[in-house]
Amino acid sequence: MLLRAILLCLLPVPALAETVKLAVTTSFRNSGLADVLLPRIASDTGLDVQMIVVGTGQALRLGAAGDVDAVLVHARAAEEAFIAAGHAPHRRPIMYNDFVVVGPLDDPAGTAGAATAVEAFTRIAESRAAFVSRGDDSGTHTAERAIWRDAGLHPEGAWYRPVGAGMGAALNTAVGLEAYVLSDRASWSNFGNKGAMRITFQGDPALFNQYAYLPISGDKHDAVAVDGAARLEDWLTSNAARALIDGYRVVGEQVFTFNATR
Repeated sequence: MLLRAILLCLLPVPALAETVKLAVTTSFRNSGLADVLLPRIASDTGLDVQMIVVGTGQALRLGAAGDVDAVLVHARAAEEAFIAAGHAPHRRPIMYNDFVVVGPLDDPAGTAGAATAVEAFTRIAESRAAFVSRGDDSGTHTAERAIWRDAGLHPEGAWYRPVGAGMGAALNTAVGLEAYVLSDRASWSNFGNKGAMRITFQGDPALFNQYAYLPISGDKHDAVAVDGAARLEDWLTSNAARALIDGYRVVGEQVFTFNATR
């Protein structure tokens, strides 16, 4: 028994994977892309990426508190303010897709005939057609508010339904109410409960949706895994990431485009 114990002690012990805590948006998680990327990241880098799935606003708050090592979010103005406050040394674009307006099949507000997202939202407001808002300070909610602002509108009343929840919950609510909702394309494409709903408006350049990676500053938080976050960033800007991101399909449709630079 003693010899066996000694031999066991002499056996090589597998190195523990380094953990990187990454706050990501609910839209990224709902897209299904994370299920493709994370196993490859683990095999290529040895990193154990633990995702904390929240809206962009909450992701940035977690970063500012040093509770995560990096964030992957989609609200540029908020990201730039985050960097200016010293919470991250830089912002690295990784990939993009676009937002789409999803609504009832019969499109009661006539959004399909709109020339711009502002016009589509104006038609919804004027018709008082039901509209579900994320209402959670997420990147999608930020984009929605920007469109209302550009339209000179302040939505309120029984037709406007903030849910204070993630993309999946907002889509489920919109389907249940047969209401309009702003969604990122990937989440809608990957969503199973489409009911009597479809994309009613798309294609406006204003609906461009950039995802960016921000490593948290080690100068403010000693416990941040600076090296691990840098290794993850290196992988996310690699040719391996490009192939997986550009190659990811939902129902045969490409839903993200890689645009990182090294």
